[in-house]
Amino acid sequence: MNIRLVSATITQTMQEAGAPVDPPTVVATATIVVSNPLAGRGRVDDLGELEALGAQAAEFLVQRALAVLASAGIAPEQVRGYGKGAIVGTDGDREHTAAILHPRFGAPVRAAIGGGADIIPGTKKVAGPGASITMPIGNKDDRWAFDDMDAVEVTLADAPRSDEILISLVLSAGGRPNARVRKPS
Repeated sequence: MNIRLVSATITQTMQEAGAPVDPPTVVATATIVVSNPLAGRGRVDDLGELEALGAQAAEFLVQRALAVLASAGIAPEQVRGYGKGAIVGTDGDREHTAAILHPRFGAPVRAAIGGGADIIPGTKKVAGPGASITMPIGNKDDRWAFDDMDAVEVTLADAPRSDEILISLVLSAGGRPNARVRKPS
């Protein structure tokens, strides 16, 4: 895995709509920009190399995200929600992001946070430097847990370049700030 950039951030929401959030909600994102080994090659049917890259990227990203969460006193078992996203540069193929995000990405994330029975929602696209990606966040065990349904936006000013892939993971603790939307009865 040839990494050019790494970014890790934390957002703690203390107030929402003028009301305190207690305990604060915490969202961590970890993002890497890597070389795309299939860039410029047109349609390639064997995407195994990118599937392996997805597993490596997930292991790296989940450790970075957990380190950021630890800085706010959040332990892995406190993670309630997760999401993922990837942007492939213009010399790539949208299927490159699917190969990274789907077959092997989830297992390292679930192992690091102590489980996760539900899918890791994700987003993918083809774009150039400075493009943003909005990653959905869903509850790790129940996609219908409304309090954890949210999203986070990731942008790196100079990524991805045409022969790169931006890959990002989001982990959340606490759900949406002051969540109060309920399922219909």
